[in-house]
Amino acid sequence: MTRTTALDALHRSLGATMTDFAGWDMPLRYASERDEHNAVRTAAGLFDLSHMGEITVTGPQAVDLLNRALVGNIGSVGPGRARYTMICREDGGILDDLIVYRLGETEYMVVANAGNAQVVLDALTERAAGFDAEVRDDRDAYALLAVQGPNSATIVKSVTDADLDGLKYYAGLPGTVAGVPALIARTGYTGEDGFELFVSPADAEKLWQALTEAGAAHGLVPCGLSCRDTLRLEAGMPLYGHELTTDLTPFDAGLGRVVKFEKTSHGDDFVGHDALKEAAAKAEANPPRKLVGLIAEGRRVPRAGMSVVADGQVIGEVTSGAPSPTLGKPIAMAYVDAAHAEPGTAGVGVDIRGTHEAYEVVALPFYKRQK
Repeated sequence: MTRTTALDALHRSLGATMTDFAGWDMPLRYASERDEHNAVRTAAGLFDLSHMGEITVTGPQAVDLLNRALVGNIGSVGPGRARYTMICREDGGILDDLIVYRLGETEYMVVANAGNAQVVLDALTERAAGFDAEVRDDRDAYALLAVQGPNSATIVKSVTDADLDGLKYYAGLPGTVAGVPALIARTGYTGEDGFELFVSPADAEKLWQALTEAGAAHGLVPCGLSCRDTLRLEAGMPLYGHELTTDLTPFDAGLGRVVKFEKTSHGDDFVGHDALKEAAAKAEANPPRKLVGLIAEGRRVPRAGMSVVADGQVIGEVTSGAPSPTLGKPIAMAYVDAAHAEPGTAGVGVDIRGTHEAYEVVALPFYKRQK
């Protein structure tokens, strides 16, 4: 059965085009996805991200469990801070990429992608054996709203007394927003500044309406999943199932930096350690295909799974592709052979239904906001 968020009726009243996403009925767009995309780049957008999976890990050995279960060093995450990390299989394949928030001395919240939330929950529960720690499924305890864009701080500040200026990137603090208790985080997935607000589902509609009113004078518009995808693509951010899969290790994905072999505890026995050591050595000796950006010289849009070609040979594969509203051209992320991964490499194309369309190889991200 398809799940709905606490804001489902509101999305429909706004005329949203709904779509199934990882078993959830979610807004794809409200009006024009290009307008929604541009609003986030120039003003602000309001997103419902309640499909994300929240898992709470508590107890005296919560940090030891997380250090054992995940590839990152969770022991070095200070209270109120967050860390981007991954959970891998024993063979090093990526099960999901995650954000872990340290909410208290012995309390952590793991946020998983919607489609992988059950897999992550099951893996953490299994890996908790022998630890004095509890893994709790909190997916129904939270609704998640996000305000993204250059005007986001102005908008959220107008409805909270929390110290947003003191809230660093990849941090979270409890506060009240529009009279609603919330965990206020600042991570973002659009390439812009922004805030994520974890609240009780019962408060979601009140908060959405308050943010809509507060943002009216600042160009805030409701935004769907479609523009979230083009925004994250321009920002060069990976999407699970596209740039990240169980067939890839973090080293294959160019994200080996998230793997911390020298942790303060359980350094040598986190899940996937041996396979990842091997993958790291292999990547150094013989670099795997590299994730690069591709910008079209023509108008045809590349899609995931299409072959990247050079000199009549397949040299890689597109993982994500879309028209870029900011660049005004089709763009893609693709894994390509190291020999063709340098920005400016000549003669690279994408096989779009039998025609080799010319593309320029560029470094990621395609778009970086002005600080």
